[in-house]
Amino acid sequence: MIKNILRLTRPKQWIKNFFVFIPMFFGGELFDLHSIWLATITFVAFSLTASSIYCYNDIVDVDADRCHPVKCLRPIASGALSIRMGYILMTVCFLLSMAVLMALPPEVMSPVMAVIVFYYILNLSYCSKLKQFAILDVCIVAFGFVLRILAGGFACELALSSWIVIMTFLLTLFMSFAKRRDDVLRMNETGEAPRKNTVRYNLTFINQAITITASVTLVCYIMYCVSPEVVERFQTPYLYLTFVFVLLGLLRYIQIAVVDKKSGDPTKVILKDHFSQVIVIAWILTFLLMIYVI
Repeated sequence: MIKNILRLTRPKQWIKNFFVFIPMFFGGELFDLHSIWLATITFVAFSLTASSIYCYNDIVDVDADRCHPVKCLRPIASGALSIRMGYILMTVCFLLSMAVLMALPPEVMSPVMAVIVFYYILNLSYCSKLKQFAILDVCIVAFGFVLRILAGGFACELALSSWIVIMTFLLTLFMSFAKRRDDVLRMNETGEAPRKNTVRYNLTFINQAITITASVTLVCYIMYCVSPEVVERFQTPYLYLTFVFVLLGLLRYIQIAVVDKKSGDPTKVILKDHFSQVIVIAWILTFLLMIYVI
């Protein structure tokens, strides 16, 4: 029972919610204990809300999952957990999320709660209907990550630059298109669409979308690094050197998607691909030195 509950709530996917720490990191408050506490509370609340959404998603998709070669093993689709249990876990996770937010100071609790509730409603709509519309579906997924950094910014009372919002959206949009590529490959192999909107995608469109979003992401990142406001804020003209890690990371992810054909689960890629891990760690350490040491 416990194993199936964990599979349904997907704690491994909580890695996505580390985006709430990004404002704190770039805001120069990485070692501020109060900011760490506020961001951690927000992370836990966001993670519980996301788990609630995963429960609802598996309830809504139960019939489609039973016809899927991999998703048929999900707890509700396989019959290991009932739909009633899914609704119970969905409700419990969301209520726990709201309870966790009560630990935030009153002046930041309201805006953070508003962001998380909006994220919850948006994703309920996404699971119920909106994910059936091609392009809109990946945009909603990417916007969800923007909401994560907004929540982190509100929690630590840090203003977000337009650059960080744009790059977060573009990067996660790129990864979302790469994920959809996996669906298109499966549809081409089996003749059946894993999602209703998969028929509105094909490899030519997906490949072009991946190329465009990767290119725009890299250009925006370079513009961010050389912008006068950023150079003045971090007191270093050498931020542009970190573009190498971003370029390598994008190329590696495209390689995984196009050559290895394993972009169906971005979380699994980050957790298992050592090359990607080295790139991310090197990028973080470089920024860490530039912001907090040099």
